[in-house]
Amino acid sequence: MVPACRQAGSAAVNPMYFVYIIQSQKDRSYYTGITSNLERRLIEHNKSDTKTTRSKKPWQLAYFEKYNSRIEAREREKFLKSGVGRELRKTILPG
Repeated sequence: MVPACRQAGSAAVNPMYFVYIIQSQKDRSYYTGITSNLERRLIEHNKSDTKTTRSKKPWQLAYFEKYNSRIEAREREKFLKSGVGRELRKTILPG
């Protein structure tokens, strides 16, 4: 028997994870993160729900990648936040 829930039959059973990079429209800086709901997360950044990005809003989505597991997404996020990953970001994104 399958348990009943609000998310039954939806992608929530096996969610996709996104590694995203947003860019501040205030100072053009970047922020990298992970989420299972990209649209909701961007709204949160722009509504000041996120302490670390509150002072630099508004934010615009600059780049994202999809992953099948949170572990894969977290590893990629950590890489993009490293020195080598930041150099790669310069080749992916406009100045």
